[in-house]
Amino acid sequence: MSRQEAYEPACTACEGTVELRIEGRSKDLGGFSVRRVLPSPLRKTVGPFIFFDEMGPADFPPGEGINVRPHPHIGLSTVTFLFAGEILHRDNLGYVQEIRPGAVNLMTAGRGIVHSERTPETLQRDGQLLHGIQTWIALPEAEQEIDPAFVHYPKDELPVVAGDGVTTTIIIGSALGERSPVATHADTLYLEQRLEAGAASPVTAAAAERGVYVVDGEVEVHGERLTPGRMAVLRPGDATVSAVSPSRIMVVGGETVGPRHIWWNFVHSSRERIERAKHEWVHGVFDPVPDDDEFIPLPGA
Repeated sequence: MSRQEAYEPACTACEGTVELRIEGRSKDLGGFSVRRVLPSPLRKTVGPFIFFDEMGPADFPPGEGINVRPHPHIGLSTVTFLFAGEILHRDNLGYVQEIRPGAVNLMTAGRGIVHSERTPETLQRDGQLLHGIQTWIALPEAEQEIDPAFVHYPKDELPVVAGDGVTTTIIIGSALGERSPVATHADTLYLEQRLEAGAASPVTAAAAERGVYVVDGEVEVHGERLTPGRMAVLRPGDATVSAVSPSRIMVVGGETVGPRHIWWNFVHSSRERIERAKHEWVHGVFDPVPDDDEFIPLPGA
C-alpha cells in the first residue's frame, strides 16, 4: 500500500534474547487504519523487512471499502498476507488478482512498478471485515533495478506444520523441515503461527535477524511479555515463544541488505535514484495501470 512508530527498550532481565520492543503506531490511510511497526525511529529494518503494517481489523459496511489508487514503487518487493477479507490488486504489468486469506501476493518493484489496491466490487456492495499484514522487503543492492514482476501463490501452496498446540504457515523461507515456494531475492524468513494457550515454539536461530510480532493474544519470549501490536526484535541465538493465551504471531527476519533510504513508496540505497523516481512519477514516465486513469499525486508536488 501507499506508505511513524514508538520504541521501548527491552527489559534488562531479557538481556541476551530481546534486543528491543517496537510498538506500532496507528496511521489513518483514509477510511481505515493500519498499525505501522517498521520502519521505526531506532530500528529501520529486521532482516530485509523495511516496512511492516497490520491492516485493520476494519469492518467495512455495505458501500464502503479500501480504494488505494495507482501509485509507484521502486527497489522493493511487497508481500500481502490476509487473515480476513479480500483485496483486488491491479498493476501496470497487466496483472489483476484477488488476494484472499492465507494466499500470498508477491510484487517485485525493481526499477519501477505501479499498482492499485481496492475492495472487490461484490464486497464493496455487501461490506467486509478486512484484516492482514502488508510488508516490504528491500531488494539486495545488486538487484534493486531488476525488471518488475508479480507472482500469486494460492493458500494451498504454502506449507503448514501443526503439532504440540502450534500451527505454522511458512509464508517465505524454511522452518520445521519445510520450505515455502515463495521466491525472494534476499534470504527471508516469514511465518504465521497460531498457538494454543500454554504452547511454545522455538524461533529458528538460522536467520541473521528475527522479530516476533503479536497480532492477537499474549505471548512471552524468555520472560518478556508481548501483547498485540508489539514486535520483539531478538538478538542472535536460541529463542522460544510461549503463549499465555491463544495467540497469533508473525515471525519475520532474514539477512541484512545494508542501509536503505525510504521516501513515500520508494526504497533504495541511493538518494539520487529516489529523486529520479520522484521526477519520473510527476512527469508520467511510469507506465500506467491499464483501464485506470486515477493515480496518487507525489506528496508535496
